[in-house]
Amino acid sequence: MKRIINAYGTNTRLSGGMMAPEVIAAMAEAARSCFEMPDVQAAASRAIVDATGAEAGIVTAGAAAALMLGAAACIARLDPAAMNRLPDTDGLPDEFIVSRSQRNMYDRALRVAGGRIIEVGIPDRLSGPGVRDASAGEIADAITPRTAAVFHLAGEHAEPPLPDLVRVAHARGIPVLVDAAAQLPPASNLRRFIADGADLVCFSGGKAIGGPQASGILCGRADLVSSALAQMLDLDLPEAQFVAPPEFAPLNQLRFLPHHGIGRVAKVGKEEVAGLVAALRRFVAEVPTARWMARLGALDVPGAVLVPDGAKPGLPLLELRFADRAAAERADAALRARDPAVHVDASRIRRGVLAVNPIALDDADLAELAAALTACCGAAARR
Repeated sequence: MKRIINAYGTNTRLSGGMMAPEVIAAMAEAARSCFEMPDVQAAASRAIVDATGAEAGIVTAGAAAALMLGAAACIARLDPAAMNRLPDTDGLPDEFIVSRSQRNMYDRALRVAGGRIIEVGIPDRLSGPGVRDASAGEIADAITPRTAAVFHLAGEHAEPPLPDLVRVAHARGIPVLVDAAAQLPPASNLRRFIADGADLVCFSGGKAIGGPQASGILCGRADLVSSALAQMLDLDLPEAQFVAPPEFAPLNQLRFLPHHGIGRVAKVGKEEVAGLVAALRRFVAEVPTARWMARLGALDVPGAVLVPDGAKPGLPLLELRFADRAAAERADAALRARDPAVHVDASRIRRGVLAVNPIALDDADLAELAAALTACCGAAARR
């Protein structure tokens, strides 16, 4: 395989980032023992509760799996018959109301669980003819007996604001499911969405947190998190043997034990759980901005400009600004043609900008990265 220098960030296509030694050690230690998975998830829940302020939490096989499980929980709640039927939702509340401007390729996870997406509002502010977006009133007006949840894609410019969504949804007894997969840093966002009233929040574990690439977090209300867990666990055992840990006490309300649920296709192992918990504790205890700044400071590249990432407070970037898009595209292609290939963040390439994201860099690659950037970009980048 051709190794790459990942200056793009924790991008899934580029295999994410790299884990700290203590995260790797936690996974290795977990791999040498066996446990009952409800107990493993209960231990993870305690760590997630400490970090987020939620009532409960579980480790999932990535943020998309968390979103699918969250949707399944909103549809089935604590009804084991409904859990057994998903993704067949005939007769069940299966609609997820979302502002049209927040539609994205990842909300397919809602449909995988059996959900139907109901779009609300016209995003004139994004298309240009005006300044309006969906309003909380439009969200409220779309709620019917078929509504399972209101879905919110967290972001700096997301409309309507989450507290307004929570107000109208909770007035009708409807939960709010938040996709916050890429909303870290800052670490304060671990608590922000729960504090704003969200019922379920999804985070990626393999991005800024620094956990295993195939890990995520679903946290929120204990009854909904418990439903999600029940739809992921291996439940092939005599019913009398199943004992719900105190962290997932709502499972004691089940009329009977469901069979393998829709989340069984996205199971998570003890190694991923241990690694995610170790990474989460490290992320909360440490402010990584200084480490990221030091990495970028070691790259002495002509024309490079150190800037903050406007969407993620605490994340610095190194921008290379070119005369036009064509020049940026030539530099990007030259970097990827090297051995090892260098991948930079090209999300701003339409504006003639390439960026170096420090999260997924290895300190041992900094000298080679600086040389590659200087060779491919230094002469073309505007000073």
